[in-house]
Amino acid sequence: MPKIIENLESRLIAEAKRQLEQSGYSAMTIRSVAKGCGVGVGTVYNYFSSKEALVASCILESWKECIATIHTVSQQSQTAQSVIRCVFDRLLQFAEEHWTVFGDPSAASVFAGSFSHYHKILRAQIADPLRKFCKDDFTAEFAAESLLTWTMAGKDFNEIYGVLANILKTAVS
Repeated sequence: MPKIIENLESRLIAEAKRQLEQSGYSAMTIRSVAKGCGVGVGTVYNYFSSKEALVASCILESWKECIATIHTVSQQSQTAQSVIRCVFDRLLQFAEEHWTVFGDPSAASVFAGSFSHYHKILRAQIADPLRKFCKDDFTAEFAAESLLTWTMAGKDFNEIYGVLANILKTAVS
């Protein structure tokens, strides 16, 4: 009879995160995660169809936490600046947490095919808390795309906010 391991999916994700942080995308393998959790390789494949699916699950968990924080701040805040600042800070933190994946050329080539699809979802999720400061969906999506692009390009918050504040003023007027 097979042994039952409590919370194995969570343990696999935690081990994959640990290995990603410690050794990077290229060094983390399904085999190394299985070994780290004391299970067979086939057991990992019962939960994740590939290394990419496991990595995506690691990133997704972190993104859910990130977007939840942004929504909480958005609900509690009345100013565009505080919401935009929160988005900026959380995007930076998220990128730093996952730099071993985002900065790895082999990961980039593996995930390139799905980038466009997930980027649209990401932009829409970031635009959602900005909508209350915009007259239409286009302006919210534009602001979200600008935040994504310029935050990841290493721009200073004050530079980004200055441009977005002008866009939001124009959109509201």
